[in-house]
Amino acid sequence: MPCPDFATWLAAQPRPAHPESAYHYAAEGFSQIAPLLRDYPGVIRVECFGESGQGQPLWAFHIHNPGLPSEGSMLVFASIHAMEWVPAEIAFAWIQAVVPLAPAIDLTVVPVLNPDGRQRVERDLLEGKNRYHRGNAARVDLNRDFSVFRDTDSIWPSLIPAYYRKTPGALSQPETQALDRLAQRPYDVALSLHSFGGFFYYPWTGRWQRAEDWQEFQRLGRVMQASMGAHAYRPRQLSRWAFFFRAQGSEIDHLYGKYGTIAFLVETTRSGIERLEDFRTYFRWYNPRDPARHIREGIRYLRAMSLELVAGRAKRLPPPLPPETSP
Repeated sequence: MPCPDFATWLAAQPRPAHPESAYHYAAEGFSQIAPLLRDYPGVIRVECFGESGQGQPLWAFHIHNPGLPSEGSMLVFASIHAMEWVPAEIAFAWIQAVVPLAPAIDLTVVPVLNPDGRQRVERDLLEGKNRYHRGNAARVDLNRDFSVFRDTDSIWPSLIPAYYRKTPGALSQPETQALDRLAQRPYDVALSLHSFGGFFYYPWTGRWQRAEDWQEFQRLGRVMQASMGAHAYRPRQLSRWAFFFRAQGSEIDHLYGKYGTIAFLVETTRSGIERLEDFRTYFRWYNPRDPARHIREGIRYLRAMSLELVAGRAKRLPPPLPPETSP
């Protein structure tokens, strides 16, 4: 199916009133970007870089000041998990904040990588149904569908198998295939925005051992941490969050191991649970009632990382694994 024209596609999207007024449904978020495409045609452009399992377009927004040489490249993508909406709010707000500044980097932002899963959550909210959604239309966890460190070297899968689920094969889904094609351009830095936890996670996620460049990851994580103020997230290797935890086939292991991209998985917010009754509402687990503070904090650490790029202090690294490797 050929990609649609963005304006035509957007005009056809429904925008119903919904119970989460502090958040935007996907079409509402994209409608905020449409005026920027009109007002800053040389600075921002939109690309359909693939489609979802149900044929929905995957939209990327490319931002750069055409009058300046590029000082680096940065990829930001959000909503790989269906129920995590704060990341998309940050991505939409980041586009609106950075476009008028016309940055001296090549910036790509994908606000919604999992539109099918997102649509299911939107539908449930409209119908008042409390159902848990994480994956795409095929109910695949896209966070476990990449190529690097898909298998574990520990005994823990036999003891707690729920923590070690992965997809049957690497890049089995159209969404992850599209992201991989996008990443081949390539980028110096990539940030995958999630909810919740309050960490700047870095590779490896699928192995206990340190990555070759772990000290550089720590340094850049501290740069983002310092930009946030009182509620700062902490940088940490994801597989060392707990001694028993590994994330097999994650996007940041893939981006770093295959392309040498400095990749972080950012767990925005620490939880959406603010009251006792929130434990009973799946949407609230990941999404606080008011995301405004988390959006402001997100813009701060994204700006801090972009300034590192402009200053030449964040550049793509030699891939620690051969491109063909799928450990």
